[in-house]
Amino acid sequence: MQLKPDLSEINKLAKDKNNENKKYFDKLKKKPPKNLDYIMQELHDSEFKKTNCLNCANCCKTTGPLFTSADVERISKHLRLKPQQFISQYLRIDEDQDYVLQKLPCSFLDHDNTCFIYEVRPKACREFPHTDRKKFQQITAITMKNIPICPAVYNIVEEMKKKIVL
Repeated sequence: MQLKPDLSEINKLAKDKNNENKKYFDKLKKKPPKNLDYIMQELHDSEFKKTNCLNCANCCKTTGPLFTSADVERISKHLRLKPQQFISQYLRIDEDQDYVLQKLPCSFLDHDNTCFIYEVRPKACREFPHTDRKKFQQITAITMKNIPICPAVYNIVEEMKKKIVL
C-alpha cells in the first residue's frame, strides 16, 4: 500500500504547514478541549488502521530514540552484552546528557524495515509517534518535530485540525 503523503513530499508539506500548525498548537495549549485525549486516541487508532509502519520506517532511518537506563539494561540483557558493552558499541551521550544512537539509520533496523530488537525496543520507540499520549497539548513540540518525519503524524494533525476547530 502506498504511503500518503509520500516520503519524498513529506518535508515540503510539513514546511508549507509549519506556521499554520504552530499557530494551531499555540491555541490548543491555551485552551485544550476537555475530550482532547479521547479525540487523539480516536484519530491515532483510525490512522494506524490504514498505515503500516513497515512500509516506511523513516523514524528509524532519520531519528534516534533516547535510551533510558531501563532500556539499556533490557536490551543489553537481550543481546547478551554487559550494559557498558552495549553502550560503547551502539550509544553515545548527546548534548542533553542522554544516551542516543551513535549512528543512523538505527543499527537494529533490518533491510525489510523490521527491528532486530522489537520485543525489547526502547520506550521511545514503543511510544512513537506519541499521538495517543495523555495530555497531548503538552507534547505539541514533539508532534511538530515528528510531522516531517512520519506521514501518519502529518495525517493525524491534518484530521485533528478538521475535527477540533479552534
